[in-house]
Amino acid sequence: MHRREESFGIQMLSVQPDTKPKGCAGCNRKIKDRYLLKALDKYWHEDCLKCACCDCRLGEVGSTLYTKANLILCRRDYLRLFGVTGNCAACSKLIPAFEMVMRAKENVYHLDCFACQLCNQRFCVGDKFFLKNNMILCQTDYEEGLMKEGYSAQVR
Repeated sequence: MHRREESFGIQMLSVQPDTKPKGCAGCNRKIKDRYLLKALDKYWHEDCLKCACCDCRLGEVGSTLYTKANLILCRRDYLRLFGVTGNCAACSKLIPAFEMVMRAKENVYHLDCFACQLCNQRFCVGDKFFLKNNMILCQTDYEEGLMKEGYSAQVR
C-alpha cells in the first residue's frame, strides 16, 4: 500500500503592485496586502491560511502544511490526529505521535514505562540506565546481573 503525500509547501510571495489582485482561497476577497501565501496551488491572505484545529497562522509556524480528511492542519495537529510513532518496547501499547517518549537505541517508550524492568524504579534526569537483552535496567540490577553471570561463567 502506497502512502499518499499529505504535506504541502507554503510559499510567501510579494504582491507586485502592477499585477491584478488575486482572490484568496480562504475568504474569496481580493488580496491587496503586501504579501500573500501560495499553498495547495491557491493564493491566501496570511490571516486566512490557518490550522483547522488550533487556528495558528500556517505561514508563521513553518513552510509546510498538512491536509487530510478535507482539513488543513499544522504539523502538530496533523500528528496528534493522524500520526502514530509505534509501540512501546516495555508495554507494547501504541504510542500516539504527539506524546513525549524516551528512546534507548531503536526502542521507544512511554514516559511512564521508562523504568527498570526488574525493580520498576523510575529514572530521573541524569540517572544511569543500562540496556541489556532489550531490557532497561537500573545500575544496581545491571551490576547484580553482571555478578551472577560472572559467577556462573566461572562455575562452568
